[in-house]
Amino acid sequence: MTTIVIGAGIGGLTAAALLLRAGQRVTVLEAHVYPGGSAGTFYHKGYRFDAGATLAGGFAPGGPHARLAELLGLAWPITPVDPAWVVHLPDGRTVTQWADAAAWQEERRCAFPAAEPFWRRQERLADISWDISSRPFPWPPRSAGDLAGLALALRPRTVGALPYLTRTVADMVDGNDPHFRTFLDAQLLISAQTTADYAGALYGSAALDLPRRGVNHVHGGIGALARTLVDWLRANGGEVLYRQRVERIEVGRAGQAAIVHTTRGLSLAADVVLANVTPWALAGLLGPDAPAGLRRDVAGLQPTWGAFTLYLGLDGAALPPGLPDHHQIIVDPNRPLGEGNSVFLSLSPTDDPERAPAGMRAATLSTHTAVEPWWHLCDGPDEAAYRVRRNAYAERLLAAAERAMPRLRAAVRLCLPGTPVTFQYYTRRPMGMVGGFAQTSLFAARGPQTGIDNLWLVGDSIFPGQSTAGVTLGAMRVATEVLRSSA
Repeated sequence: MTTIVIGAGIGGLTAAALLLRAGQRVTVLEAHVYPGGSAGTFYHKGYRFDAGATLAGGFAPGGPHARLAELLGLAWPITPVDPAWVVHLPDGRTVTQWADAAAWQEERRCAFPAAEPFWRRQERLADISWDISSRPFPWPPRSAGDLAGLALALRPRTVGALPYLTRTVADMVDGNDPHFRTFLDAQLLISAQTTADYAGALYGSAALDLPRRGVNHVHGGIGALARTLVDWLRANGGEVLYRQRVERIEVGRAGQAAIVHTTRGLSLAADVVLANVTPWALAGLLGPDAPAGLRRDVAGLQPTWGAFTLYLGLDGAALPPGLPDHHQIIVDPNRPLGEGNSVFLSLSPTDDPERAPAGMRAATLSTHTAVEPWWHLCDGPDEAAYRVRRNAYAERLLAAAERAMPRLRAAVRLCLPGTPVTFQYYTRRPMGMVGGFAQTSLFAARGPQTGIDNLWLVGDSIFPGQSTAGVTLGAMRVATEVLRSSA
């Protein structure tokens, strides 16, 4: 059995490793010169910058990365982070997201004393959600086998989650503290791609619990997770080929994906194809062979978020001593989040010399942004308007970051901006969309099926979506289904 994986993101590499371990012949085709995609790390002028994600979870016992490491017999290059990050509220207060449960409980009581009933509900639902996810969880179910797998994953305590299946995080909030709602919305936007009014209660509760479940620095940048998987694949007989951008998936007479073609003239026959891409990209690779259901799906989808990012090289001596490495800054509570009004700032650790030249620090600033306006300007008649907007967003992010790190600009020695246009160029994601779909309802979750029996989606487009932990869970589900269907 030969499996071709399109894209060396965490989801594609995870599924590839599990299928190789099960005895399949596996080849991964990656368009870029390094793996990881949106969770990759690129090198520039002595710095290693995380392209998108800067923190990773899921390494605690029972977590998806921990389970994968046990299955493959590998070790991740990680160090736990505490505090996870510091949230800077618009009124000047800070809320520290401690990983230590007792420290977090004291912190939240001081910041939001009336919100304890919410946190008790949130923690109970998060415990249920994380417990279920620690076992095979084929959601959404598509077959009798999936339903049987779900039944095995459930426990008596799961019944306590039933009243929340159709509720949102906002439904769990008592009172009307605007600062608390701003805090919740900002956390959910980075972990569920939406805010409390729309985030599903079960998914949102688990997402809010991420700092307590453990977040980690990855030595050498978050791309080292993907490099660890690539090394394992190659050491165990798999192939990972760079600079091989797939341009077409050929569907044979039997209606199955048969041959994968790249822009460099490589054509590989496949029994199974896994596409670590978005639905839009998959429809483009299939062209006229795209199933009608996939075409209808893509035609009805709204674009997901993009990101505007600044990659900074900073003089370490100009930074305040003892500063936490990660900060979330919210500027104006009366404006929607994203678009520079909420910014995430990550500094490279001082004890990771691979990330920056001696005495320097690498930093990533990012904000959610709608993708369409960037493309309207980029494709329009006035290219200068695109540059003006890019420069304005850079100033907006720097101004926000200085709320957490005064005089940040004085420390800047290198500044690289990235827009959705940049992300499409480097990651090949259509329109530069990143982060996956908003997690608004379990009943709207996307499965890995594509309408072609031997062609599967992996990555952040399928449940449970964004984050390296999320795409790992999804990839584990896909590998299980591939093996079951080929048995």
